[in-house]
Amino acid sequence: MNKIIRVVNVSKKFKGKEGEFIALNNINLEIGEGDIYGIIGMSGAGKSTLVRCLNFLEVPTQGTVYIQDKDLRSMKEKELLEMRKGVSMIFQHFNLLMQKNVVDNICFPLLISGYSKKDAKKRAYELLKIVDLDEKATSYPAQLSGGQKQRVAIARALASNPKILLCDEATSALDPQTTQSILALLKQINKEYGITIVIITHEMDVIQQICSHVAILDHGNLVETGSVTEIFTSPKTKEAKRLIYNGDTRVEEMKGKRCIRIVFSENSSFEPVIANMILECKAPVNILLADTRDIGGRAAGEMILQLPQDEETANKMIEYLKSRKLAVEEVKDYV
Repeated sequence: MNKIIRVVNVSKKFKGKEGEFIALNNINLEIGEGDIYGIIGMSGAGKSTLVRCLNFLEVPTQGTVYIQDKDLRSMKEKELLEMRKGVSMIFQHFNLLMQKNVVDNICFPLLISGYSKKDAKKRAYELLKIVDLDEKATSYPAQLSGGQKQRVAIARALASNPKILLCDEATSALDPQTTQSILALLKQINKEYGITIVIITHEMDVIQQICSHVAILDHGNLVETGSVTEIFTSPKTKEAKRLIYNGDTRVEEMKGKRCIRIVFSENSSFEPVIANMILECKAPVNILLADTRDIGGRAAGEMILQLPQDEETANKMIEYLKSRKLAVEEVKDYV
């Protein structure tokens, strides 16, 4: 897959009253053309700073970004403005013009780009059909729901026929059901038009539902990257594990500390593997967590089990699970 975005040694420092603050520390990542790529981290991780560096709205202190192999740092302001026509953004709070109706909101960037009023309106109505909102053409933002406002923002972002769509916490202000519809729309746009989508979020569910690859940020550092399936199945860093293991779930009273996490794919979910393991090993286990998730449109399940204190029995259980081709990893400090 061709790399449409390459981030090379990017650092960003800000100066404040208390001295220098490092928002990004030597970030390197590559995003494939036509990918839906997630960038996730908790508040203060540097996600929004990174997404603004991708189109040089925020100029990195060090390093550079390549868009389709063109070095943004070497571009003059006029060249950057031209490049940004192909890199659109949508935001958490929509950023619509409240005094203009839906059609005029979509026409606005087109008119600035030199479209005639007639051609701009024609294009705006085409875009409203794409986002399934043509019946709201003459409505004003105050008359729209949050999901409808975000659809208008997406239509406006598509007006310039971008190759890349940057989504900065685009679903954070929406309820769960509306979030699902916006994610489905973004997936449809990616599939039908081949637009590369970069999603900035703090919600792992968003990443798992729509993204093929993910980068995890923590306090300005890139701590883990890979396919969403790989990281869900076998997260390597404590930051990735914290995002995937549902935060601070704990059990109050427990004997023994040895816990494992197992991941079920569609193929492995038909066999009653836990029941069979208990029968085979003649010892019980404690289920601390059981969950099913949508990973890129496919069902994937996970469990965290507390194993018996007897080491021989615990090792036998782990070997049994591995023999059934399940992903198994030991989880430290879970209980």
